[in-house]
Amino acid sequence: MAKEHYITGLDIGTQYIRAVQAKFQPEQGSFSIIGASEVIASGMRRGVIIDIEEAVSCISVALEKVERMTGVPVVSANISVGGSHVSSVSSHGVIAVSRADGEISENDIVRVVDASQAISIPNNREVLHVFPKTFTLDGQTGIKDPLAMSGIRLEVDTIIVQAGLPFIRNLSRAVMQAGLEIDDLVLSSCASAESVLNKRQKDLGVALVDLGAGTTSVAVYEEGDLLHTAVLPIGSMHITNDIAIGLRCSIETAEKVKLLFGHADPKAVAKGEEIDLSKIDTGEEEITMRNYVVEIIEARLEEIFDHVLSELKKINRDGKLPSGIVLTGGGSKLPGIVDFSKKHLRLPTIIGHPQNIDTIIDRVDDPTFATAAGLVLWGSKASSGFADAKFGGMVKGILDNENVAKIRKWFKSFLP
Repeated sequence: MAKEHYITGLDIGTQYIRAVQAKFQPEQGSFSIIGASEVIASGMRRGVIIDIEEAVSCISVALEKVERMTGVPVVSANISVGGSHVSSVSSHGVIAVSRADGEISENDIVRVVDASQAISIPNNREVLHVFPKTFTLDGQTGIKDPLAMSGIRLEVDTIIVQAGLPFIRNLSRAVMQAGLEIDDLVLSSCASAESVLNKRQKDLGVALVDLGAGTTSVAVYEEGDLLHTAVLPIGSMHITNDIAIGLRCSIETAEKVKLLFGHADPKAVAKGEEIDLSKIDTGEEEITMRNYVVEIIEARLEEIFDHVLSELKKINRDGKLPSGIVLTGGGSKLPGIVDFSKKHLRLPTIIGHPQNIDTIIDRVDDPTFATAAGLVLWGSKASSGFADAKFGGMVKGILDNENVAKIRKWFKSFLP
């Protein structure tokens, strides 16, 4: 009987580093989050490490906090990957079925997915995930699970997620210097999707928009599969910077003004409402109009959502996703942002919270912890044999429960 073990997710963001530890019992299928921590990040800019020593120090503090909460040492973790260096590309793979009777085996599925990776990749890029979308067998398209079918020619359409190799190496080095082994590197938007999106949303068509501090991540799902992903080099921290410039105040004061008086819609703010900066920071003396602050916020939000709309237009999904937009990240907590998104993107919009997670820690039930919670969910599925780091969740996405045992056996054949 398999013993319980612990899974940790480490979300290394621009402004905060969040760690979540969960207890997982594979045989019972029970999964519960028992610890969570959050520390202010330094050594980070727009989702990538710019100072390894400072990043290592922050990671160590986050891990120490979660260890003190749970009493369980953190040995390894699933790590989030963000930054505008991440990109995705569609690919296609073709193979001849290996067995004489034409029956599709697990090996055939792996070979055709490998064949889809035979594309030109620069030396400074690395494949992070390969997500199969649909298979084609002897001209029959739209097949989700070809296992045990019969045919001669097997094809697959995939989404290949790439990342900048130097950024990945710096991230890995920082994590390992903090004394942590890496279980898996996971694109942050895909991790968030694990925790906040349900199967129905992914089937109908949905876009996850993670409004982080330095970047905004977009992941579009349709018919249960990842359709498109992108990381935009602009986030909610840029709103703070704009306020600091507009009010000629410090970044710290601007952040407090954003949190206390920010709104996405100037029409929702009463005319003549004033903000006395001296009550926020004794070093400030000016009095400004709240409407002016909200106009600054609205201008930057329009830029962010224009970029999101452009990504949807690239795949011809603007205004065409029945499940609409799911917002996560710290930026999603801005008052009025749901209505702003509905108006600007012309799609239904909701705030995404981690779902189906057993925990007594209230702070985890928050959009800011969507990525960290998704990382431990990703790890639990990998532990159950539903996912594999190399194929970025291929097994989970294309095989049903009847084939899980076969796939587990196949993966174990590669283990020492």
